Amino acid sequence: MRKDVEVRLGAGDRERLEGVVADRNRAQKHVWRARIILATAEGCGTAEVMRRAGVSKPCVWRWQRRFMEAGVDGLLQDKTRRPGKAPVTDAVVARVVARTLGDPPGETTHWTSRAMAEAIGLAVSTVQKIWRAHGLAPHRLRTFKLSRDPQFAAKVHDVVGLYVDPPAHSLVLSVDEKSQIQALDRTQPGLPMKRGRAGTMTHDYVRNGTTTLFASTCSTGQSSASACSVTGTRSFSAFSTALSATSRLAG
Repeated sequence: MRKDVEVRLGAGDRERLEGVVADRNRAQKHVWRARIILATAEGCGTAEVMRRAGVSKPCVWRWQRRFMEAGVDGLLQDKTRRPGKAPVTDAVVARVVARTLGDPPGETTHWTSRAMAEAIGLAVSTVQKIWRAHGLAPHRLRTFKLSRDPQFAAKVHDVVGLYVDPPAHSLVLSVDEKSQIQALDRTQPGLPMKRGRAGTMTHDYVRNGTTTLFASTCSTGQSSASACSVTGTRSFSAFSTALSATSRLAG
C-alpha cells in the first residue's frame, strides 16, 4: 500500500460498502469502487486490490483518493465535468436568428445550414438546433394570394360546392387551357431498364415547337384532353363543342 494512502472506515461505512457489493441491482462501477475501499481497509497492497476489484493501478489510486476526500458518497457519484465544447452564448444565438431573418448573401434565395454555419463559425448541427428551437425553416416557403373581391368567400363556397355536392341530374365540368408547352424529344431513343442495367437516355434533346393543351375534368372523375399546335378562339371552341357532344352522349 502507498504510504500516502490512509483509508479509515467511519461508523456505518463498512455496512454501506458491503451492501453495495451484495446488491445485485447496483451498477458495477459502484461495486468495484466499494471493493477497492474494503480491500484497502483490510491492509491489502495495491496489487491485491487490483486483483480483487479487477481494475488498473491508476484506477485504484483514483478511488482511494476520492474516498479520502468525499467518503462513501464520493464513490457513488461521478464528478461533473466541463463539456467538451463551450455552450453557445445567447449573443451568438441572437446573431444566428437575426441573420436568418435577413437576406442571404449574393444571389442565393435562402439561407442553408451550411452557409449559416460558415458565416457564423459554428457547426452545421448547432445551427440546425438553433433554428429548430426558434421554429425557423428558411428552406420552406408558403405562397399566398389574397383576393380583393368582397364576394370572394361566397364564390369559393359556390364553386367548391359544385364539386363536393353537385345538384341532382347535373354535370359539372372544369375546363382549362395550358399554352406554350415545349414539345421536346431526345436526340436518340433510349434503352429500357433490364436486370443489372439502368435505363438509358441521352442528355440532349431537340425542340419540336410548342403545343397547347385543353383539358377538362368532370365531377364524375372522367377527364378529356386535346392538344393543338395553334392556340386561339377557334381551337378552344372546337374543344368545347367536342366536349359538349361527349357530355350529351354520356348523359
